[in-house]
Amino acid sequence: MQELMAYLQDPELVARFQRRCGLYRVEGSNPGPGRSRPANGAPITREKPRGQLEGSWDRQDSNSNYQYQDCKKPQYEVRNWLLHFLFLFSAGLGHEVFYITCLPCIHWNLDPFLCRRLVNMWTLVMYVGQVMKDLLKLPRPPSPPVVKLETRVDAEYGLPSTHAMAATAISFTLLLSAPSRVQFCFQTGLLIAATLSSLVSLSRLYTGMHSVLDVACGILITAVLILLTYPFWESFDSFQLTSPLSPIIALSLLLFLSYTYPELDHYTTTRGDTTTILGVCAGCSVGYWANVQLGDTFEPRGPLPVPLPTVTALSVARGAGRSLVGVVALVGTRQIVRKLSLDALYSWYNVPKTDKNARRRKEIEVPSKFVTYTAVGLVNSILVNRVFALIGLL
Repeated sequence: MQELMAYLQDPELVARFQRRCGLYRVEGSNPGPGRSRPANGAPITREKPRGQLEGSWDRQDSNSNYQYQDCKKPQYEVRNWLLHFLFLFSAGLGHEVFYITCLPCIHWNLDPFLCRRLVNMWTLVMYVGQVMKDLLKLPRPPSPPVVKLETRVDAEYGLPSTHAMAATAISFTLLLSAPSRVQFCFQTGLLIAATLSSLVSLSRLYTGMHSVLDVACGILITAVLILLTYPFWESFDSFQLTSPLSPIIALSLLLFLSYTYPELDHYTTTRGDTTTILGVCAGCSVGYWANVQLGDTFEPRGPLPVPLPTVTALSVARGAGRSLVGVVALVGTRQIVRKLSLDALYSWYNVPKTDKNARRRKEIEVPSKFVTYTAVGLVNSILVNRVFALIGLL
């Protein structure tokens, strides 16, 4: 078993997959800033240097990806632009920003019930995945031999792949929840779910950010979480929507999990990203509970499952209008609450507003992100649909 796991974590497997997909590492002299073209005319894109990793199975106290060494900058050559853009697009489907904009669109245009289920499972698998990363402390594949196309998360640890976890959780939670709400062909839904989750998972290999082991473990962990929690989905729905303790537990538990997130000896984006997700879940949970108390959940009326909405020019225009108004409301809420919360925290801790690095401090990052995204979740679940009704978009 140890040999199999070491084999699946071998960075050469990732490099080989990249080459099969037309992404080649190119060693050469520094061509100057920006892009240049080799003799064959294919563009070469420069990548920031990354340190060589050591001891993939050592329980490290620091991520060797975080320590960048002075070395010749690696370059890469793309020989299959179709796969290149497909995998870059697929990688984008696994980012938190995508889910924070995609999931509300399901709420506004299809069924708030489905959005609630997806937010709950997304939060669970992302929290488990992020915590496992920072407890196991297994590094990402080294460059060389792989080509790394992303830099923001390179200081994070690798196992499991939370992109693979989120994509699998969203796809299959929707597949399992939708039949009781919407009429559709299950086989078609299964094909779409498998395709989307596979593309996102493979994109983590193509971008050089995860090993095969990271991706496989991410998918397996998510499958186990879905199997373990599926029998309790209905009971949790009932508690979340009707219990007077629901909003109290949602806010206190998720804030507690944000503050008790595992500490590292260097800064990474995992704590902030996890707090963002927990904040969204807290706000949405309180909002869905409040909607029940207010007497309007904006869920489909009539016998379930309902037919899929008919696609007409008018329905597309109304859907686009709802999405546009909703995204503007969420982005505006995020900008306003983030600024107010940061200003208040900077003043409380007597930190100059010009000190951008202060945002990485736990006492500032956690409450600022939690409050900001709790507000975003509340606006999404309570306010936006009521605005739609007011301006005639429902």
